[in-house]
Amino acid sequence: MTATTMEGHTSKTGKLGLLSLTALVIGSMIGGGVFSLPQNMAAGAGAGAALIGWAITGVGMLALALVYQELANRKPALDAGPYAYAKAGFGDFVGFNSAWGYWLSAWIGNVSYAVLIFGALGYFYPVFGEGNSWQAILGASIVLWTVHGLILSGIRQAALANVVTTLAKLVPIIVFILAVATVFQFQQFRGDFWGTPSLGAIFDQVKSTMLVTLWVFIGVEGASVFSARARSKSDVGRSTVIGFLAALAVYMLVSLLSMGAMSQADLASLKNPSMAGVLEQVVGPWGSALVSIGVVISVGGAFLSWTLLAAEIPFVAAKDGTMPRFLAGENAKGSPATSLWITNGFVQIFLIVAYYYQSTYQALFYIASTAILVPYVFSGAYALKLALSGEAYRAGESRMRDVVLGLIATLYGAWLVYAAGPAYLLMCALLYAPGILLYWFARRERSLPAFRPLEVALAVGLVAAAIVAAFMMYRGAISPL
Repeated sequence: MTATTMEGHTSKTGKLGLLSLTALVIGSMIGGGVFSLPQNMAAGAGAGAALIGWAITGVGMLALALVYQELANRKPALDAGPYAYAKAGFGDFVGFNSAWGYWLSAWIGNVSYAVLIFGALGYFYPVFGEGNSWQAILGASIVLWTVHGLILSGIRQAALANVVTTLAKLVPIIVFILAVATVFQFQQFRGDFWGTPSLGAIFDQVKSTMLVTLWVFIGVEGASVFSARARSKSDVGRSTVIGFLAALAVYMLVSLLSMGAMSQADLASLKNPSMAGVLEQVVGPWGSALVSIGVVISVGGAFLSWTLLAAEIPFVAAKDGTMPRFLAGENAKGSPATSLWITNGFVQIFLIVAYYYQSTYQALFYIASTAILVPYVFSGAYALKLALSGEAYRAGESRMRDVVLGLIATLYGAWLVYAAGPAYLLMCALLYAPGILLYWFARRERSLPAFRPLEVALAVGLVAAAIVAAFMMYRGAISPL
């Protein structure tokens, strides 16, 4: 079998069908976030603000999911999802930063998953603490390199393993939903509806939910990233929408049912994974044990999905010249070996950093969520650009639906940038800035001019923001993790 890259090159690998692609989307989205949703949402919002937050996120992410479905059909030659769309629509430097940001988000997210896995195991083995003890970091390192070996054995084998873990992770989540639904009290839900005065105004509460709800939906583009390896291009779009709708139903039920079972203050004080604390109150200690097992299975599957995604982006970007050639290295099984080694090397380094900084799951996922905003914003903007220009449309074909979808997806992305706040944006600038050197190296490697005038301005602005971030970190004004 062959998989076509953006340059038309081919590599031997198995093709992925609708089930594998849908499992990849669901597996990427339903990971650790769902098990911490009750506390993460209640920490900054009451039930009413949470409902508004889910409504905004549901509309915005549905628009983004439909954008990916539409782009997969109209631009089938673009085989790397968000990165390819940003490059096609807005030039090489924006495309590079989309690839770089997506890659950053993927592997930093995997660090947070590793912390959460061993935080859950801490229920059974207290030595793991909250997932950032030295014993937990050692265990996470073993998991990391075991997954690494599985992916080196072939993309298709890893994708099949992901189907199994995706099905297994849904069992404790379904048990949670059914059990908590039986004790849901509308009086409790309504009593905390607009939150306590300490949570602030409704606008601030809604804003506080944005990175949480974004985090749990990251991965909606998973199928489009692997479109080059898909058996059918139509499966890419279908799997994206199916995966999104399934995840949205699960997330809303988990977070909102919890607010009818416990007060906002009690939920906010729970230790993560907070689903364990909620279910323990409903059914007893076995509920907490079940959720802890579910976290290990679920996050392990998400860890696998995101390792696949993290390695694929630099690999494809190197194939079309946006990143240096050495990242395009494959092994005999068709796995992106060089990219995988480098990606997991950074995960290992940050696991050690997490130990020294005693970093929590929530701090890590905030950074990962912010890092992915660039590719999301430019995906929506590219769809809007195509619909407005008529490129890839037949003469006389209606474009109004796609204009609306592209506009909603773009505005939603811009709103998320605002909601992220300056601290996380500055920390992301510090992570984005080193990528400029890699981009310059890739351009020089191909004897191409490094930057256009506007790109120079973007690069200078990025470096300036990184310098400000470094200074503020030095002064203790913001924390790295």
